[in-house]
Amino acid sequence: MSKFLRVNMASGSVNFEDIKEDYQYFGGRGIIAKLLCDEVDPKANPLGPDNKLIISTGLLTGTSASSSGRLSVGAKSPLTGTIKEANAGGVAGQMLARLGIKAVIVEDLGTDWSILKISQDKAELIPADKYMGMNNYALADALKADYGDKAGVISIGGAGERGYRNSTVQVTDTESRPTRAAARGGLGAVMGSKKLKAIVLEPGTTKPSYADKEKFTGAMRAYTDGIRANPLSGQALPALGTAVLINIVNSMGALPTRNFQSGTFAAAEQIGGETLAKLQSERGGKTGHPCMAGCVVACSNIYNDANGNHLTSGFEFETIGMNGSNCEISDLDTIARIDRLCDDFGLDTMETGATLAVCMEAGKIPFGDGAAALGLIQEMIDGTEFGQLLGQGTQAAGDKLGVARIPTVKGQAMAAYDPRALKGTGVTYATSPMGADHTAGNSLGNPTVDPTKKEGQVQLSGTLQVGMATFDNLGLCIFSGFCVEDPANVGHLLNMVAGVYGGEWSPDRLFGTGVQTLLMEKDFNKRAGFTAADDKLPSFCYTEALSPSQSVFDFAEDEIAATLEFGG
Repeated sequence: MSKFLRVNMASGSVNFEDIKEDYQYFGGRGIIAKLLCDEVDPKANPLGPDNKLIISTGLLTGTSASSSGRLSVGAKSPLTGTIKEANAGGVAGQMLARLGIKAVIVEDLGTDWSILKISQDKAELIPADKYMGMNNYALADALKADYGDKAGVISIGGAGERGYRNSTVQVTDTESRPTRAAARGGLGAVMGSKKLKAIVLEPGTTKPSYADKEKFTGAMRAYTDGIRANPLSGQALPALGTAVLINIVNSMGALPTRNFQSGTFAAAEQIGGETLAKLQSERGGKTGHPCMAGCVVACSNIYNDANGNHLTSGFEFETIGMNGSNCEISDLDTIARIDRLCDDFGLDTMETGATLAVCMEAGKIPFGDGAAALGLIQEMIDGTEFGQLLGQGTQAAGDKLGVARIPTVKGQAMAAYDPRALKGTGVTYATSPMGADHTAGNSLGNPTVDPTKKEGQVQLSGTLQVGMATFDNLGLCIFSGFCVEDPANVGHLLNMVAGVYGGEWSPDRLFGTGVQTLLMEKDFNKRAGFTAADDKLPSFCYTEALSPSQSVFDFAEDEIAATLEFGG
C-alpha cells in the first residue's frame, strides 16, 4: 500500500506514514487540498514555517493508463495568497508511485540547504552545498552524475533559491532534462523557503495493485482507443503539439496580443504549430514527443536551434502565446530561448510573458524587441534591483511601473486566452480558487456555447472546473479527457478506476472527487480572507472592447457567484 513521506526540514526527520482512510480516494490536487485544509493555517505566511509543500501522485499513477503520470505540487501560494496546485509531466510522478509514495509532505524551515534522496523503502536528507547556485540544467546533470542515469529529479533553480514569487518547481523529462514545470503560483519559492534544493528519485520496485486487473486492462485499452480517435488528442496534438492552438485561438480573436490590447496577431503563422513542426523537421528536432512515458497524446516536442543543437523541450502554446504574440515577438527561436532560460533558472513562462508585456507597455523596452526581452530575463537571473522586482510577478511589476492594464486575477497572470473572446474561460479565471489558471477549466472548443456570448458560460465553467479537478485527482493529463464527450469513454474511465480500487464507480462518485476538491479549496481561501469580491477579472476586461470581436467581459459579481456552488 502507498505511503505518505513526511519530511521536517527543521529537525531533519524523514518518516513514512500510513495513509488515513479519508485520504484513500483522493490523489494529486485532492490530496493537496485535503492536507492543506487539515494541516495548514490559511492565514500562514506562504514562505514561513507553517506552510507546507506537498508533492503528490494521482489515483491512476503507477498503472499502465495512458497519460497517468502527472505530478501535482501544492502549497499556499506566495504569489496569490490562495491555495495552489500546479502539475507537471516528466518522470517523477510514475517514479514516486513505483517507490510506493502517494505524497511527500515537506514542512517547517531548514537551516541548511538539503537534497532529499528517496529510494525503495528509504529516504534521507543530504547536504546540498555542492549544488548551491546551480540552475536546473547543470543541477540535473550533476545529480545524474552522482546518482545515476536512471534517477529522476524535482528541483529549483536560482529563482526558487531567491524566493522569486514567479518561480517554478522543475521535473526532469524522459531525456533527463529539467523541462517540465509545475509552473504556476510561485511554488519554487516555497521549496526554496524550506531550503530544499532538489528531490532525487531512484528507481523503485512497487507494482500497482488491482482489485480486478482484467477489468482495468480492458477498460484502459478501450479508453486509449478513445483518446486516439479524438481529432484533437489523437491527431492534431500528436502532429503539431499544443502550438497548433496558436492559429486556432488567433482565428477566434482570443490570442493575447500587445499586452491584451488585441485578440489577433498579424504574425501568428510565424509562431504557430505548423511553422514549429516544419522547423524541427528540418533541424532534427521532434514533434509528437511524450512529456511522460506511455502517453499516447504525445503533444510535446524537442526543439533544436538553427545549428541542430537542442535548445529547449516542452515548448508549448502558453509559452509561445504569452512571450510571442502578447509581447509582439514573432521569432520562434527567440521565444524558445526565453523558454530555455525560464526552465533553467526556474521561472513561470506564462507569468514571465505577462511581466515582459507590462514592461513593454510601460515603455521600459519596446514591443517586439526580443533581445530586450531576453535582457530583462537576464536581469532576473543576475539579480539586479529591477530584476528582483520582475521576479515578484506581473502584478508587482505593473504596480511599480504605474501600468493601468495589468492582466492578473488574484495576483496571478492570465494565460494565453483573452477572456473577453472566450468568456467561459474568463469565468474560470475569475472563480477558480487558484487565480487565472486555464487548466482549471478552459472552454476552448466547446460547441455548445458562443464563446463571445454570456449565455451558458457560468454553467459551462462550473462543469469544466469539476472535470479538471477530477482529472487532476486521477493524475491524468487534461488532454486525455477530451474523449469523455463520448459517454462510452466515461464508462471506460469508471471501469479503470473500479479495476484498481474495487467497488461501484458512478459518474457522481468519480466526479464527486472534483467537487469535494473545489469545496476544500474554496474553504481554504475563505478562511484565508478571500471573498466573492475577489472573483473578478482586471478592470480593463470590463471596459475595453477587444478587437476584432468588440466584446467585453460583461458579467457582474452576482452573475458568476453560482459557478462553484454545489448545493448546500
